[in-house]
Amino acid sequence: MLDATYWWHLLCAIAGLNLIAWTASTAWLHRNRPDGTTWPHQRLQLLLSALYVLGCGYRSLLPVFDVPRLVMVDSWASSVLVGRTVATIAELSFAAQWALLLRGAALATGHRFSLRVAGAVLPLIAIAEVNSWYAVLTTRNIGHVVEETLWGTVALLSVLALLSMWPHATRAARRWLGLAIVAGAIYAAYMFAVDVPMYWARWLADEAAGRAYPSLVAGVADASSRWTVSHDWAHWRSEVVWMTLYFSVAVWISIGLAHVRLPLRVQQPRP
Repeated sequence: MLDATYWWHLLCAIAGLNLIAWTASTAWLHRNRPDGTTWPHQRLQLLLSALYVLGCGYRSLLPVFDVPRLVMVDSWASSVLVGRTVATIAELSFAAQWALLLRGAALATGHRFSLRVAGAVLPLIAIAEVNSWYAVLTTRNIGHVVEETLWGTVALLSVLALLSMWPHATRAARRWLGLAIVAGAIYAAYMFAVDVPMYWARWLADEAAGRAYPSLVAGVADASSRWTVSHDWAHWRSEVVWMTLYFSVAVWISIGLAHVRLPLRVQQPRP
């Protein structure tokens, strides 16, 4: 039997490096604080990034495979209910970072479409989180299908918004704008090519097997009190890629967003 412990140790090491990276990034920004126009935006990005870094660190130390209730550590802190709560806070913080990025860029370039997309990011991700909770509590993977579809849709809308601002961006701004477009496109492609089909296949398999699903109330009790400790690679294999990228690359992007200098003040939008 292959052991997933080494992968778990890798996640723990990455979590430690992420915390060091966030601390170093914050110290650097405070030493090289920009002018008052962009610092409020960057300071807010740092605070949101801290929530994401800590949330991902927690989930790296105490990994949870939500629907089958699999954990690495036998503790109430590993319960699905606690893990999903931490994940919700972290994911909403990350979504808020992207909303701030789009909003700041829209204010800097004066584009209404991008401003509207920025305003839609958090509501759409909040709906995604509701579907995630539905999936986790009832073990119905169809909730994850909707959740991941919404995340992918937000990524696509963000890419379109960033592309619309490209002609009006300065040469310096185009460097981070290009990185954001590439990152968003890769993320959207992964969601629609890998994640959504994976959860859809799980949903179809459960339906074909005639799986019985708990109610929401029963699901809360189950998610807070039942977990199975497993270090078997076969149990975790399907989660390895997305969790590793989620707890590493996504965190680095979160930290990096604080270095983008954008305004928080409102400018007159361009039609």
